[in-house]
Parts: sequence; C-alpha cells; structure tokens
Amino acid sequence: MLIGSYSPALVVISLFVAILASYTALDLTGRIATTRGLAAQLWMAGGALAMGVGVWSMHFIGMLAFELPIELGYDLSITGLSLLISILSCGFALWLVSQARLPFWQLGFGALVMGAGISGMHYTGMAAMRMQPGIDYDPTLFSASLLIAVGASAAALWIAFRLRRNTPHVRLVRAGAAVIMGIAIVGMHYTGMAAAQFADGSFCGALGNGLNGKGLDNLVLITTLAVLIIALLTSVLDARLEARTAILAESLTEANRELTQLALHDTLTSLPNRILLADRIDQAMHRVTRQGGCFALMFIDLDGFKPVNDAFGHHMGDQLLREVAQRLREDLRNEDTLARIGGDEFVLLVQLAEPDDAMRVAARQVGLISRVFRVADHDLQISASIGIAVYPGNGQNAQELLMNADAAMYHAKGAGKNGYSFFDASMNTNARRQLQLLQDLRNALDQQQFSLHYQPKFDAVNGLPVGAEALLRWNHPQQGLLLPDKFIELAEKTGLIIPIGDWVLNEACRQMREWYVQGYTGWRIAVNLSALQFCHAGLVKSVAGALARYELPANSLTLEITETTAMSDADASMTVLQQLSDMGVDLSIDDFGTGYSSLMYLKRLPANELKIDRGFVRDLEHDSDDAAIVSAIVALGQALGLRIVAEGVETGVQQSFLTQLGCDSLQGYFLGHPLPAERFMQDIQLAEQTQNP
Repeated sequence: MLIGSYSPALVVISLFVAILASYTALDLTGRIATTRGLAAQLWMAGGALAMGVGVWSMHFIGMLAFELPIELGYDLSITGLSLLISILSCGFALWLVSQARLPFWQLGFGALVMGAGISGMHYTGMAAMRMQPGIDYDPTLFSASLLIAVGASAAALWIAFRLRRNTPHVRLVRAGAAVIMGIAIVGMHYTGMAAAQFADGSFCGALGNGLNGKGLDNLVLITTLAVLIIALLTSVLDARLEARTAILAESLTEANRELTQLALHDTLTSLPNRILLADRIDQAMHRVTRQGGCFALMFIDLDGFKPVNDAFGHHMGDQLLREVAQRLREDLRNEDTLARIGGDEFVLLVQLAEPDDAMRVAARQVGLISRVFRVADHDLQISASIGIAVYPGNGQNAQELLMNADAAMYHAKGAGKNGYSFFDASMNTNARRQLQLLQDLRNALDQQQFSLHYQPKFDAVNGLPVGAEALLRWNHPQQGLLLPDKFIELAEKTGLIIPIGDWVLNEACRQMREWYVQGYTGWRIAVNLSALQFCHAGLVKSVAGALARYELPANSLTLEITETTAMSDADASMTVLQQLSDMGVDLSIDDFGTGYSSLMYLKRLPANELKIDRGFVRDLEHDSDDAAIVSAIVALGQALGLRIVAEGVETGVQQSFLTQLGCDSLQGYFLGHPLPAERFMQDIQLAEQTQNP
C-alpha cells in the first residue's frame, strides 16, 4: 500500500483559506439579511461564488498538500464538477440562512443537504485523480468524514443564522466563529483523506492530460485569496456605506422630527400650537361622527397675567406660562389635547362621555390655576376665565368652535373672572359677527378695502407741519369706515396683521414719496408696528424693500413700537432695532410711560424719539401727578438726546404747557384730525396760506 505525506506549509494555508472563507460567508449573510429584492439576489450569487471557491480551494490546496511516491494529476472536468458542487451547496446554505426563521427541522435538513454537498465536492475531487486501481476507503473514517461534514454544516448554518444581524462586537464574534467553522471544514477534509487507501502499483490516470501540482498551488491560492478578499472588502465597504446612509437617514429623520415639532408646537411651552390644535379638532369631530359621543373645547385665558408680566418682566412671565402649561398638562388624559395659541391663551380639547361632564373638567382647571405658583422665589397668584363650546351643538367646524369658546370666555370674564361659562344662543350673535368679520378681513386686502388716514404732526415752537402719522382704516362694505380697535386684535390673533402691516408700510411710503416730490423733503411719515409684526423675521427686509421701491431716504420713515413690545424681549428687540437704525430709519418708542419704563434698556435702545402717551396728556390741566410724569419724561428724553412727541393734544392749554416743557412736536385733535391724503393736504396748504398770507 502506498503511504502518503503532507506539505506542512500547504496544510497551514488550507486551514487559513478555510477560516477566511468561513468569515467571508458569515459577513455576506449579514449583507443579504439587510437588503431586499435584486440587491439581495446579487449578494447571494456573489456570496455563493466566493464561499464556494473558498471551500473548494481549501479542499484543492489540501489535495495539493498530499504527496504519494508517484506523480499525481487531476482531471480538469471532474475538478470543475467538484467546484460547481461546492458553489451550489454554498448557495443553498446562504439561501437557507437568509430566511426569516430557521426551525430545528429545517436546520437538520439543510445540514444534510449541505453536508452531502461538501462531501460530494470532496470525494468528487478525489475521483479527479482517476487512480488505477480505484481508491479504497476505510469505512470507519469515511463515515466519520460524512458525520463531520453534516455536523460542520449544521454548526455553520446555525452560527451564520445567529450572526447575520449587525449587533455590537459582531465582527469579533464572527471571527471566532469563523475559526471554529474553518477547523471543522479542514477536519472533514483530512479525515476523508485519511480514509483513502492506495494499493501498491497504483498510478494516476489523470497524469497525462490533467492538472498537475507544479505551480498550481500558488495559482489556486492567489486566485482564491483574491476572490475572497474582494468579496470581503466589498461587503465591508458596503456595510460602511450602509452605516453612513443609516446615520444620514437618522439625521434627516431627526431633522424632520425637529421641524415638525417647531411647525406644530409652541416654542415656549412645547404644547401643540394653533395648527396642530385645528387638526386635533378635525380628528375629534370625525371620531364623534363615526362613534358617537362628544367633546368640549375650552378656551382658557389667564386673569392677572399681564400685571405679573409688567411688574416682574418678560422672563418671569415666560416662566409662569411654562408652569401653567406643566400644571394643566399633568391633569390631562392621553386622548385630550392642551394647546397654547398665543400670549396667555390656552385651549383644552377634552373627550366627554356626556356634555355635562365639561362642567367638572372646567371647574378642576379653574381650581388648578388658582393655586399659588412658585416662580423664581416669588409666589404668584393668578386665575383663569374659561369659555366652553361643546361638539356637537356649538359649531360646525374648528374655527367656529374656537370662536364660540372664545365668546364664552369673554362672557366668563365679564361675569367676574376666575370661573367658566358655557356658550349658548345668547352669545351666538356676537360670535357669528366675529366669524363674519374674520371672513371679511381675509378678503379686505384683495378687494382693496383698506385706506390710510394721516394725522399731522406740528413743530411745537413754530407750529409748522413736520410730518404725519399713518393710521389704518377699513372701508367695510356693510359696516362703513372701521377704526383699528374694531379689527386689529382679530388680525393679530389670526396672523393677518403681517400682510396688512406690509400693505400699510408700502402705502405710507408711496404717499410720502408724493409729498417728497412736492417739496416736503423734511417731513417724516410715522407707521405703527404691532407686536406680531415686530417679532416677524421678514420685518427688516420689508422696510428696506418699501424704502427702495419708492426711493425714499431712510430717515423720512419713522417706525413706532410700543414700550412694552420693545422691552418684552430686550435682547431680541435690540438686534432688530439696531438693524433698522443702521439702515437709517427713525425709531419711536410709543406710549412711553405706560409699560416697563426700564431706564437700563431704554439707554441701550437705538431710538430717536419718545412719544408721550395721550393718557398723561389728557389730564394735564387737572392732575398734578400727570404733569409731573410728563415733565420727567421730557427731561429724560432730552438727557438721552431724543426727540419728544406728545400725542392727544386737545386744548390750547395742553399745547402751551407741552411747548413750554420742551416737546419737539405735537399731534392731536386740537391741531388736526386724521384725514385721507387729499383732505389732509388741503388742510396743510390752508394752514400754510394762513401763516404766509
């Protein structure tokens, strides 16, 4: 019997190839598990090729490591068949572990099929030598090799299935598993080789026209390593790309989540805002239509919040609003919605079993808010007025329900505050009037129903006109000429004040351009800014656009903002005001003395003018306190280098007193009423003719 021997170097190389092939297979199962469709099929085909070549190469290198006293060769077609068997069995294994589940019976069946494939590959490869006489196999070792093949296949399938997901330290675990699988595959091969017995006088029938070992081992090794390494690198690079894509997708998801949060939630309290509330109301209405039941919409307005805000400042007011939101939120059920829709106004949408349950809920909310709030070491006491609208019954849509709840809230305030009121038919007229007014207001801009009236300002010393204040009027088709107090609050609540304010700004600049061309180059046109306009991000751009459009010098425009608006967030106000000031626009602090009157912030504001509120001017003749306050404001303005304007001048005594104090300019009904531009100029020209006969 011929005695064979092995090349130690090739044996070690065959073990290395088996381990590398096992690791590549485990890594590729991870790629297949994370893809779908055509990509998964391509990974499976590539994986079957790489793994099949690796397992076959380990077998062939092991064959080349085997040496007999005779020369050996390998039949090319039979060797190719063994490679095909290896690729197909590996492809079956990858398909099996890519399934969603791998029950025990399926694992056993797969191990038998794959074990048979690996054994078939091995013994087909042995047959490629075409030994004469044929190879005898020791039955015990032959059986052992088959058992090892099946056992190794079962272990390989189970490990591959378990490690196909990308978990922490998965690559390290795969490396350890690859070593175990590689040793099992090598063990099967060399057990099968040990089972082979070659009779004396045997010769290799494939020697003449088959493959021989001269240089073939290096070629097989290099080719195999190239295939495995390419497959492994492709898998690793794809995994990294997938990881980066996953990170990017997660970042985009998080960014979308944040944008959605900002778009649908109040930034101060993180409660739903008006947009999200409207959607929740629509959902609740559909639910009632489908399932029955009812819900209540409770409009909550805080009593006494403004004095707290004025006394302690904007930041304390914000903290109080957050505390109110937190206290009300803790009392909510999952199916209820609490929203903040502006200022100190909250809306509670609460699902009810019976309409009468709303009374109990509202009473609890009133009680919660009436408890003392501890904010920044201060005990603050406020209360709430709540208006309740019930659906079905008090409105057909979200807007109507909100309007009716708002009307009921005002009824609760009128009844003494710190309580609640249900909407009923007696409030319907006013609520519908408000709803109709809102609808009319939405159309007013498009239908050009707005106009400006101009109230003149006069130099306090020489009585000459120095400009005008632009005052908004609404020419309502049914109600006639409406003053701002009839619709500005509604415009503020709905956000319509932004486009309306832009129109006022542009129309005032257009009119000022006409006067500028007529020679009134020293005049200034004053435009009031609402709090919402002042906070709007596009304000500076709108002002710059209006000045450029009508070719006006920036200092011919004066923007008036109330003291409370300017001081409510002094740092943010400073940025906006500084941008406007840098542009050259004049800035006036309106209603001075009625708000914060913070000298620390006032000296930092880039204002050009202080405007004394008409409330102080009205009682100058009869109230020494008002006279003292006006004197102090004038002195303060002069010390800061600001122009002083007094509004609400209605008597000659007031005019004389304010002039003597040192006011720069005056306006009021005593001097001139607000008029349309044409009549305004007629009065101005008449006054000029009187002064210069």
